[in-house]
Amino acid sequence: MFTKSLTGALKMALLFFPPAIQALLMQVVSLLLCLSLSFFLRGGLSSPPSVFFYVIVQAAIAAFFAFIAKMDWWWRFIQFFFPVFIWGFLLAGIPSYYYLAGFVILALLFWSTFRTQVPYYPSKGALLPVVLELLPKKESIKFVDIGSGLGGLLLRLSRVRTESNFIGIEIAPLPWIISYFRSLILRSKVQFFLGNYEEMDFVDYDVVFAYLSPVVMPGLWAKVKSEMRPGSMLLSYEFIIPGVEPDLCLNIAENDPFLYVWRI
Repeated sequence: MFTKSLTGALKMALLFFPPAIQALLMQVVSLLLCLSLSFFLRGGLSSPPSVFFYVIVQAAIAAFFAFIAKMDWWWRFIQFFFPVFIWGFLLAGIPSYYYLAGFVILALLFWSTFRTQVPYYPSKGALLPVVLELLPKKESIKFVDIGSGLGGLLLRLSRVRTESNFIGIEIAPLPWIISYFRSLILRSKVQFFLGNYEEMDFVDYDVVFAYLSPVVMPGLWAKVKSEMRPGSMLLSYEFIIPGVEPDLCLNIAENDPFLYVWRI
């Protein structure tokens, strides 16, 4: 009963925050609880617990909060190991500018992950022949990758299907910059844009390719149904649309995720 009440209270308190902000708030509350515990134990024990004890307590509390709030499983691991790693870095005496450099790189790579809940997933080269086989033969098509990352798939596709138009959109600045300059260096016709696919219109595209996250798939399907033309196609690598049966499930390679195909 207590756990259910606590779960309900946590969900209500965190309802309007994205997962990254929820995780931060949980860490803050866990830290405050640990500080309160340290003041309580300081007067009652002849030998107070070590700092490492409180680090583990904070980690356990934060992971417990993530568990009862029913956050995705990886958040529970992040919540536990975050304070442990911070404590370890402080002990190691790492210069502060390394933290700044790491923060800048991660911010450029995972720019809006905290809001979109779509992390950076690089696609594999094994996708190329499978995707090529799905494309209409001997006719020009318009193909968009709505999380194009470093642009590898589009650059390879464009070398084979020279008559077609390939567009990539990426929300994270660092992968977009890399893909943009790769296109320039290779003199490719692929166009890479910095932006959010949710703000574009799918009506002009014959094929939409997605390698996103389970969280956004229901919203993506709603957008596809309202904007894509009959005869067009949605490809999703690894992630399915809940409650929507794909027309094809293609095994890319042994132990690799499936490529799911929906014909509109």
